[in-house]
Amino acid sequence: MKSRIKIALIGFGKMGKEVNALCEDSRDFEVVSVSYKNINDKLDVEGIKKADVAIDFTSPDVVIKNIEQVGKLGVNMVIGTTGWYDKMDTVKKLVSKNKIGLVYSPNFSVGVNIFFKIMDFASSLFAKFPDYDVYGLEVHHKAKLDSPSGTALKIASKVNGLNFTSIRAGRNPGFHEVVFDSVADGITFSHQAYSRMGFAKGALLATKFISNKKGMYPFEHLFKI
Repeated sequence: MKSRIKIALIGFGKMGKEVNALCEDSRDFEVVSVSYKNINDKLDVEGIKKADVAIDFTSPDVVIKNIEQVGKLGVNMVIGTTGWYDKMDTVKKLVSKNKIGLVYSPNFSVGVNIFFKIMDFASSLFAKFPDYDVYGLEVHHKAKLDSPSGTALKIASKVNGLNFTSIRAGRNPGFHEVVFDSVADGITFSHQAYSRMGFAKGALLATKFISNKKGMYPFEHLFKI
C-alpha cells in the first residue's frame, strides 16, 4: 500500500481547516502537525520534523520567518500566504540554502490558474487591436485584508493597461472579471469561486507535486502547455 504524504499545517484559519477536512477523507494525505491553532501558539517544530511537506496559510508578517524555520528542518513547503512577494529574493536564497522544495501562488484554485492561461492568450490577441479598452472587477468577502487581491494583481501583470476595482463585502470567496470593451463589441471573462474547497484541493495538488522535488516553483508551473 502506498504511504500517505505527511503534512504539517501552518495556520489553522479557514484555509487550514479546509485543507485538514480534505485530508481527513483522503487516502493520499495525512496531517501530522498543526501550528498556530490559536493566535498565541508557536511553530510546532517537533511536529513539522515528521512531515514531508508543510503548507503555510498564515499572514505576511510571519510567513518569511516560517519559511526560514521550516527550511532549516529540510521540509518542503507550499505557501498559500500572499503579501510577501517583495521579499521574493530572500525566499529564493532560503530555498537554495536549505535545499528544499517550495511552491507558491496567490491562488491555488485549478480554475483560476487555467484563467491565468486564458488571460495570457487573450491579452496577446487584444494587444493587436487598440480599439479595445480593458478593465477588471474583483469581489471578496468583507474579512479579506488585501485589496486588490493577489489574484487580481497576477491577472493585471498579464494584461497591459488592466486595473481592478475591488469590492469587500458580504461572503463571496472570490470573483474576478476582465472585460475587453470597444465601441463595436465587448468580451467578458470571469471566474467565480463557490467555496474555499478549490483552493484547498489545489494546495494538495501542489503538495503532491513538491513532495519529491527541490527548488522554487510558482503553482503555474503545473499548467505549462
